[in-house]
Amino acid sequence: MRTDIFARLDREPEPPKIEPPRMSRHRIALFGGTLAFYLAIVIAVLASSWLVTLDWKVMLFRPYQQWPEIHAFLDYYIVLGQRGPTATMVACWLGWRSWRQHTLRPLITLGVALLLLNVTVGAVKIGLGRLGPHYATQIGSAELFAGGDIFPSGHTANAVVTWGILAYLATTPRARRYLSAVSAIVSLGVGLTTVYLGTHWLSDVLLGWAAGLLIMLGLPWAEPLITRAEAWIFAQRENLRGFGRPVPSVPVAAGGPRTVRLPQPDGGDVPARSPALEPVAAAATGTRSRAHASHPAHAVRSERTPVTPAGSRRPPHTDRTPRGGTSPARPVAGG
Repeated sequence: MRTDIFARLDREPEPPKIEPPRMSRHRIALFGGTLAFYLAIVIAVLASSWLVTLDWKVMLFRPYQQWPEIHAFLDYYIVLGQRGPTATMVACWLGWRSWRQHTLRPLITLGVALLLLNVTVGAVKIGLGRLGPHYATQIGSAELFAGGDIFPSGHTANAVVTWGILAYLATTPRARRYLSAVSAIVSLGVGLTTVYLGTHWLSDVLLGWAAGLLIMLGLPWAEPLITRAEAWIFAQRENLRGFGRPVPSVPVAAGGPRTVRLPQPDGGDVPARSPALEPVAAAATGTRSRAHASHPAHAVRSERTPVTPAGSRRPPHTDRTPRGGTSPARPVAGG
């Protein structure tokens, strides 16, 4: 059975050398132009200009009544702009890439992009408080500061960021071009679908496109933070791996020195010296003997040779005879 068809599923030995996009002059120019467009939309809506009038004309046209045959399909297509399902799908794909390439950059980049999306878009939504077309109260009004949360369109901005992150993390220029085109088509379709269903004004969609594009164009500024976050996570992983790890003990080779216990008459056991340790013990004993020999004043009593006299310790007397012997004759005085 051939197994080479599964070779592409193996993990790569090291991360590919992928250069993240940098803030080039071209990208900075696009970021500045998109930011100017973003501010122009906000000012036009705040001033209730011609853009608000266009919003009302599109809303009163009621596209969902003009083309009802595509209503069912667009109800499913709008899911491509919902944050929960799309973020889950993209996170699964990027998670597999992270595991295969031994890097956390794809997942961290997705997390940073979604965090920026929630903060920037959410702050403008709450700050302006615009009501949607289904909840409008006065024809021709911008419906601002009325407690709504639809300006800019979250579905549109989320489609730009979620699908655009795949193009941002592409490994080849060709894949980046194709994925950029796909993400642009998907986000454009999601924005127009919200206008068709009557859940957003046209100006909401325009601002949502600009908001998502600003995040994607400014994402290279967050690359140093992404790099530091990845290094910190890997460092914490190594610390957790080393925490509580037992100290390795030195194994005893087969046939090495072992302690043998000998039975004693009183029932106890005394460790006997292994035959393999006898040379070591002999060398240690010889070392101690040489040390004592170098200091004779402190010699151990057991090492002295006792000297025992052969005869009696009393001094000899010439005028005495031993017991049992004949004493010499004493001279008789006055004889």
